[in-house]
Amino acid sequence: MMYAHLICCGVDEAGRGPLAGPVSAAAVILNPARAIAGLADSKKLSEKKRDLLAPQIREHALAWAVAYASVEEIDELNILQASLLAMRRAVLALPVTPEYVLVDGLFCPDTGIQSEAIVQGDSKVAAISAASILAKTARDALMLALHEQYPQYGFAGHKGYGTAAHLAALQEHGACAIHRRSFKPVRDVLLTQATR
Repeated sequence: MMYAHLICCGVDEAGRGPLAGPVSAAAVILNPARAIAGLADSKKLSEKKRDLLAPQIREHALAWAVAYASVEEIDELNILQASLLAMRRAVLALPVTPEYVLVDGLFCPDTGIQSEAIVQGDSKVAAISAASILAKTARDALMLALHEQYPQYGFAGHKGYGTAAHLAALQEHGACAIHRRSFKPVRDVLLTQATR
């Protein structure tokens, strides 16, 4: 652990797979003096458990930030580059500048800070686990708010993922402003709409 003595932040994203909504990312610098019990990969935690941990992370961490890349940026750049952009924004938004950045996955965002990508980092590094929880809960809350705007799609339930219910709603109502036009199921619906 060459970075153990450095101020490290963990970084992760949420929402690469959905057909709608932005991709979110969080960066977290944990406080070694204030350990948070139960940190794990957000995908392995129940929604209830994530919702309990998120406020603890925000309260006990030395620093944290959440950032997004928009649907337009996803469509323009591609989902990987948009995810890296959201991660970069999260790291640069931290009120404390980290000395080392630990990123979940295969790629590091360009932050100008020494970084390391860790495959399955969200289940290996506590700060990345914390970031995965903040990114996921922030995005879920945003999709709940967007459900109020576009209730016909059922975003409150599937959070934009390509469930059978979501695909059926897409077929019935067409795509809305927050659908990712570069994603095949949305593109197919738009093509169908255009030829009607």
